[in-house]
Amino acid sequence: MTERQFRELLLSIDDKVRVRKMGSSGDVWVAMGQLVNGATERDLSLQLDALPVTATVSNENGTVWLKVSAEEEAGKEKPPIVIPPLNIGLFFATLLTTLMAGTLMEGGNPLAISNLAMGFPFSATLLLILGCHEFGHYFYGKRHNVDVTLPYFIPAPTFIGTLGAVIRIKSPIQHRKALLDIGAAGPIAGFVVAVPLLFYGLSRSTVVEGIPGGSVILGESLLMKLATAIVFPGLAETQDILLHSVAFAGWIGLLVTMLNLLPIGQLDGGHITYALLGRRHDKIAKWAFLMLIPLSFFSLNWLLWGGLILLLMRTVKHPPILDMETPLTQREQAIGAACLVIFILCFVPVPFG
Repeated sequence: MTERQFRELLLSIDDKVRVRKMGSSGDVWVAMGQLVNGATERDLSLQLDALPVTATVSNENGTVWLKVSAEEEAGKEKPPIVIPPLNIGLFFATLLTTLMAGTLMEGGNPLAISNLAMGFPFSATLLLILGCHEFGHYFYGKRHNVDVTLPYFIPAPTFIGTLGAVIRIKSPIQHRKALLDIGAAGPIAGFVVAVPLLFYGLSRSTVVEGIPGGSVILGESLLMKLATAIVFPGLAETQDILLHSVAFAGWIGLLVTMLNLLPIGQLDGGHITYALLGRRHDKIAKWAFLMLIPLSFFSLNWLLWGGLILLLMRTVKHPPILDMETPLTQREQAIGAACLVIFILCFVPVPFG
């Protein structure tokens, strides 16, 4: 069954169900939505039984799930991965803006092409961390037959040259193991790459007496304090560290990891918490979001990030998934615990001084 055929099928039953999301999951087409016009699951099933398809209908907390078997043509090969022009264009735009940001950090002229090489250490480090984070999601999305896009990098005229990177999940995630794996793979991959780069960058950093004028004071997470103590043992209270651009990119990578692990909505932490705790996630998400208010007294950045979460997600709740009954294994529970440890290690109450 092609996407067009599946859409035509959904159109034929739109008097009974309002579809909110659809996509393919392996050899199955999946849609989720709500029943309308007083229709029941039985009404929907009877109508589908009359069609030349194999379909199942289920209801999970008011959300109707429709699964239709897709017939594969014999001998048909999987289409090759094609990188859309938009993804390519956004990547190179982000490469340029992060090169300019890194060049400015090094004291160069970001508008002079001959100076842009100065920004390469910062740009390459940050894009590598962000790329590994998003490809972690992408890899496990494909592994669980979820329809996901390649990463979209987001260029921006900020002091780091980007607003990060995202992927789009285009089909419903059906079971909690897939939700946990997809949600956790990004932060873990980004963390694993960022930590050694942070240590390398710290080894290239400079110890100075006092804080140079015009410098941005960065907050210290537990991991940053530990890394600083290892690389610079015996650092005096009057001394400070002038971070190498690679270390600064590593610090940004850990900050992004921490923000994504907030247990809110469809952030990575929201996926992980919902997979582990189900509907109890909603209460945790509300409290986590409310905690951003007292944190904003320490740093207004938290207020900004909270506003962005509401603007982009419209809710702190997580949408339901079909299978929440299958228990998670000890390995999967350990993955959730590992993400909590990573969040604690990376948490910065005051990111920028």
